Amino acid sequence: MSFGISAKTRKLLKQHNIVLKKSLGQNFLTDAHMLQRIIEAADLSDQSGVIEIGPGLGALTEGLAQRSQKVVAIELDNRLIPVLEQLFIGQSNVEMVHADALKLDFAQLISDKFQSCSEVHVVANLPYYVTSPILVKLLESGLSLSSIVVMIQKEVAERILARPGTKAYGSLSVFAQYFSEPTKVVQVPSHVFVPRPQVDSMVIKLAIRHKPPVPVEDESFFFQVVRASFAKRRKTLLNSLSSSLPFPMEKKRLEELILYIGLDPSSRGEMLSIDSFAQLSNVLLQERETAN
Repeated sequence: MSFGISAKTRKLLKQHNIVLKKSLGQNFLTDAHMLQRIIEAADLSDQSGVIEIGPGLGALTEGLAQRSQKVVAIELDNRLIPVLEQLFIGQSNVEMVHADALKLDFAQLISDKFQSCSEVHVVANLPYYVTSPILVKLLESGLSLSSIVVMIQKEVAERILARPGTKAYGSLSVFAQYFSEPTKVVQVPSHVFVPRPQVDSMVIKLAIRHKPPVPVEDESFFFQVVRASFAKRRKTLLNSLSSSLPFPMEKKRLEELILYIGLDPSSRGEMLSIDSFAQLSNVLLQERETAN
């Protein structure tokens, strides 16, 4: 299996007069070992379908196609589409789609392209500036995915993986861990990319949960409470909630409810587990509905 920017790819880039754009987050992984780790983490079979977001120059696409039934690669830069199509000409299980992943209807894509597949995975090397929006879209849309294996900025990956009581733990941690079980695959140094980015990356795997890990009465309200709890990180849970909740509540009553479920009003949001956030949002929701 050959990876990296091959002589054929370089020739095609020159032929199509393509200069890689940092503005599009075009930092392409060229290390064979790292690419292999990503492919192995996806745990593919001949019944697997793969949505690859950001195929770049096709190095990862090649390995994914060898391990799966079908790969549909989503590429934003239309200059790269003819290059990729020529690289995979004759490979019927690889299809290129020119689209913006932030605007793409993934549910329709899965319905149209993967009817014969028993499972669908997302594998992506995301530009840093769209990491969070794309992950949020993929996770909260209820797509029938098995996993998301993604290479992202190390700092963002650490936030997704963070546990309660740590500095990196925040609303993104709670969000990702509510919808999936995130694990670290491998840390990726900047020198294995072309061109070389200014920060290190990390590959993580998000195994999609089939049901929420905690009982939540209103999912939207749950995440409003989570965001409010982290809105002012230096403030106590009580003070942060009292100034950031999406509905009015007397501070004294808020304190009573926090105590009622066994939490310390003087603690901070980063100390709360997902279970604690679920209890908090459920009791606050009941209070709001009673008041109305």
